[in-house]
Amino acid sequence: MKKQDISEGQARIVYLSLGSNLGNRIINIEKAKFLLSLNDVSILKASNFYESNSWPNNRFPKYLNIALKAKTNLKINSLYLLIKKIEKKLGRKKKPKNYPRTCDIDILDYDNKVRSIIFNKSEIKVPHPRLHKRNFVLIPLLEIAKNWIHPINKLNIYELLSKIKNNELRSIKII
Repeated sequence: MKKQDISEGQARIVYLSLGSNLGNRIINIEKAKFLLSLNDVSILKASNFYESNSWPNNRFPKYLNIALKAKTNLKINSLYLLIKKIEKKLGRKKKPKNYPRTCDIDILDYDNKVRSIIFNKSEIKVPHPRLHKRNFVLIPLLEIAKNWIHPINKLNIYELLSKIKNNELRSIKII
C-alpha cells in the first residue's frame, strides 16, 4: 500500500500580488482573479487597487497592484504553472525584466513556508525575494493580512515597511 503524504489534498493559504500597467489595468486584474478562481484558487480577501510609478523606469505607464489571500489545493509547482498560463492568456509577452505588462502575478507566500521552484532553468523563490523591499506590495498585503509574518526573517508587515530605505520607497496611492 502506498503511503499518502499527510499534506496531500489539504488546502493551503497563499498570498499573491497581481499587477498591470498596460491596457485596461483594472479589467486585466479582474480577469486574472476570475481565471484563478476557475482553477482551484479560492479568493478569501482582495485588497483595494493601488497605483504606483513603474520601477525602475518611471517613464513607463503606472502600475495598478492588489494583493490576494486565497486558499488552494494546488501544489506550488502547479500554482506557478497556472499563473504563467493566466499571464500569457491575458497578453503577457516575453520582454526584458521590468518592462510594461498586461498582467503580472507573483506568489508572495505559499503556506507560510520557504520554497524554491526550478522552472525553465530558473529558480523561483517563495516568499518573493524582494517582497520586503516593495511598499507597493506590502501596503496592499497589510490591508488583507495585518498579522502576516515573513516566513524567513519573522518580521511583521509594519516592521518590514519601517526597514525600507527612503530611496526604495515608491509613491503609492489607493484608487
